[in-house]
Amino acid sequence: MNLLEDAMKGAGRICPVDYRYPPSALAREAEFCADTAYVVGGLYGNRPALDTIEGLVAKEQGEVSVVFNGDFHWFDATPERFEDLDRRVSEHRALRGNVETELARSGDIGAGCGCDYPDSVDNGTVERSNLILVRLRQCVDALPGTRERLAHLPMTLTAYVGGLRIGIVHGDAESLSGWRFSLGALDLPASRYWLEEVRSASRIDVFASSHTCLPALRDFALDSGRLTVINNGAAGMPNFRGAHYGVLTRIGLRPSPHPTLYGIKRDGVFVEALPVPYDQRRWLREFVADWPPGSPAYDSYYSRITDGPQLLLNEAARGLSRESVAYQR
Repeated sequence: MNLLEDAMKGAGRICPVDYRYPPSALAREAEFCADTAYVVGGLYGNRPALDTIEGLVAKEQGEVSVVFNGDFHWFDATPERFEDLDRRVSEHRALRGNVETELARSGDIGAGCGCDYPDSVDNGTVERSNLILVRLRQCVDALPGTRERLAHLPMTLTAYVGGLRIGIVHGDAESLSGWRFSLGALDLPASRYWLEEVRSASRIDVFASSHTCLPALRDFALDSGRLTVINNGAAGMPNFRGAHYGVLTRIGLRPSPHPTLYGIKRDGVFVEALPVPYDQRRWLREFVADWPPGSPAYDSYYSRITDGPQLLLNEAARGLSRESVAYQR
């Protein structure tokens, strides 16, 4: 085992201490107010998807606040592509996901990709993610000032849309790489007690997250108040079986003028999942140019990019509470 392999042993399943924050940290004054907010998690370096998102924003009525809530870098593994995507994202609000957080560390590779993968993810996937992060670090090294800029990005943001307090996170209400807003975790009966505590401590009405790569929309009638959780999965990769589009979260005072996958209306605010139909052929060309067959990203992600995961669309928004008004288009 060489020194790099030894240093990264166990990496990728670690949740660093500096990823943690209490839910009460989100009970602060909101950083911004918006009539319409796009929350874009998991762009993963997909520039054609970013083109689509910019086009969706341009066709909205009024001003749209766009927040990239982490992991906007991942497959953009050349300095030129990394810099181009980083420049375009920096024109908007952004959070650092585990990818950006680990890229901002200088000389410390102990956390690997920082994904905090659960035991259900095989070791090969974890190891390949760590290797992808190592290659991305080379891009950052070639771009002066990038590491410092990424380090200064916040882990969370709060906002008002209408009368609702929105908590924008990468992982969950306690950790930048938390998995408790994943599709499976939200449906566990045992999660209800934790969600009660989170709602009470954070005073958040709607959490918008990403990180887990699979989308979900759930609405809870809790003793501490109503809580909506929407996870957009990935804006830059397919999220459903046989699909070739990403997903973003739109929260607005008006319904989306664009096609909507599913959503709810609560307290006069629309919380919706929008498809991000990017140029698949162009994206595959860019992806394979940087990550040819046999590379870590190709082995882990090519089949998902071409075929999608096993998730079905109706699974993402099932089981909504009776107090919700759910719809699909």
